[in-house]
Amino acid sequence: MSAPKLSKLEFQIMEVLWNRGESSIREIQDAFPEKRKPAYTTIQTTVYRLETKDVVQRIKKVGNFHIFSAAVSRDAAQRRLIDELLALFGGRTQPLMAHLVESGKLSMEDVKQAEKALRKLSKKED
Repeated sequence: MSAPKLSKLEFQIMEVLWNRGESSIREIQDAFPEKRKPAYTTIQTTVYRLETKDVVQRIKKVGNFHIFSAAVSRDAAQRRLIDELLALFGGRTQPLMAHLVESGKLSMEDVKQAEKALRKLSKKED
């Protein structure tokens, strides 16, 4: 199953869960920087929305609150986001790669890792 599309806030909440493993809504809210901290009810609504998307699951109840964990891996969510980005370019990777090179965000180590992955992929296809 591919990961559902996530909004920016949903992705930020998922980052908290991926990093911490499990959290209550209050703990998720507390993980946000003070300057950009969403309201508790905003986090709560968004977590419940993620739950209906089967991206988050309730794992236990402690007192009067629930503990949540990620039900989708970070890799699956990132793959979905990258696929959506590439779709904006008609599936062409060249404009994205050119931007990464020109902005200095693509290192020689990144290129080496990509070459290694391509060699491994070509061996599987043989």
